[in-house]
Amino acid sequence: MVHMMKGFRVGLMSILLGIALLSGGTYAYFSDNKVSDNTFASGTLDLSVNPNTLINVKNMKPGDSFLRSFTLKNNGSLDISKVMIETNYTVVDAKGDNTEDFGEHISVEFLLNMDKQNQPIYKTTLASLKNMSPDAVAKNITIPAIGKGGLPSGASDRLVVKFSFIDNGEDQNQFQGDALNLEWKFVAIQAFDE
Repeated sequence: MVHMMKGFRVGLMSILLGIALLSGGTYAYFSDNKVSDNTFASGTLDLSVNPNTLINVKNMKPGDSFLRSFTLKNNGSLDISKVMIETNYTVVDAKGDNTEDFGEHISVEFLLNMDKQNQPIYKTTLASLKNMSPDAVAKNITIPAIGKGGLPSGASDRLVVKFSFIDNGEDQNQFQGDALNLEWKFVAIQAFDE
């Protein structure tokens, strides 16, 4: 019986050793790996307007007109599809006697793009321009001025505008000594690949 028990133990140990080798054995193999370095960098929209102060006149009277030019330049790395102009102004009523908006008496005529030799583009008053939606301004003024191709990266366009104090043939004394502070905000919209 001792001999049988010894044989049984040796057999049991052999079975357990075999199971251990099958389930927990080591395997030798080759391996290799590479790491991929990736970067996401966004482009830039950078529209500049030169000069910053487009018009600064004093002693205007009804009938006076002033031609001014300004350059829009795309200094960014992305193309600009359109430029919108947001108009805002404040009137300084010197005598406090205005019954009308001084901006209704200042006409703005976008004449031509000096670089593309376009013809007259659009004429309105500052008051009307202030109330136009940005998309309407782009459709009627900047897209015809710059072109449907927009303003590619590195490109520039010089535009001309004519400001006039409208002489309506009536008494405009309420505007004597008044000032109008005009702010144009130029908003660049990115071009999208189709």
